[in-house]
Amino acid sequence: MGSYFIKRIFQTIPVILGVITLTFILMYIVPGDPVMSMVGERYDEATIQKLREELHLDDPIWIQYFRFLGNLLHGDLGRSFVTFNPVLDDLLARFPYTLTLALSAMIVSIFIGLSVGILSSLKPNSLLDRGTMMFALAGISAPVFWVGLLLILYVSVYLKWLPPTGYGGIEYLILPAITLGTRSAAFLARMTRATMLDVLQQDYIRTARAKGLPEWKVILKHAFPNTLIPVITIIGVDFGSYLSGAVLTESIFGWPGIGRFALDAILKRDFPVIQGTVLFTALMFISANLIVDLLYGVIDPRIRFERKQ
Repeated sequence: MGSYFIKRIFQTIPVILGVITLTFILMYIVPGDPVMSMVGERYDEATIQKLREELHLDDPIWIQYFRFLGNLLHGDLGRSFVTFNPVLDDLLARFPYTLTLALSAMIVSIFIGLSVGILSSLKPNSLLDRGTMMFALAGISAPVFWVGLLLILYVSVYLKWLPPTGYGGIEYLILPAITLGTRSAAFLARMTRATMLDVLQQDYIRTARAKGLPEWKVILKHAFPNTLIPVITIIGVDFGSYLSGAVLTESIFGWPGIGRFALDAILKRDFPVIQGTVLFTALMFISANLIVDLLYGVIDPRIRFERKQ
């Protein structure tokens, strides 16, 4: 068990190094000059050259790359070109907001997705099944920004049930969590239904029913645990995407998380912040997938045995 975990952790090291390298390279490929953004319209060549020297932007790219790696080893993501604050400090200050939103969206996704998927699988091709699958199709097809704007329009503006934007108590969290979790809930419902339909045809389910077990016990104790591998895969991947891709949701609802922080940095061409945010969120996504991969070995010991071969 321990060797399997250690092996999986070491296998993520090349992925992390690749993410670091790509992040660094992409920042020097995208158009725009951070120095010009800092000085504005009124500038002179001496000021520009002085800023480039202070920020080490005139060094060869390979020197900048190794300096970047060295700083990362010391936990230094650089300083913002706009505020001059340490990027890591700003990210850590905003991470709890994004984590709160991601966890809330995951709860919404799991509750709706699993409930709809299980109920739909119990009565295949029924009116309930077709209705829930239409809901799932609509959830997959609807863009996040469209769902968010509709919720603000009807729930906040017309019905005045919840505040439209901002950060505060739980009432400010409900609409962003539903917006972010809707698409994931739709995927999870479809996956749960498909997997449950396959599991319910297995011989051990027929045996459990033949023994006279209550149907709820057959579903929850015998059928559902055998659907966990694909379900956990979707939950883990989506949770990683919540942490790394909540830009639209946070921007629409004025949520003070990492996504909104990254969007502001992009608009201002604040390269250290963009670079640090991309790297930070990518590492969060990799960590979420690593945890899911490790859970595979806990749920199904056959996976650990197969990967040792």
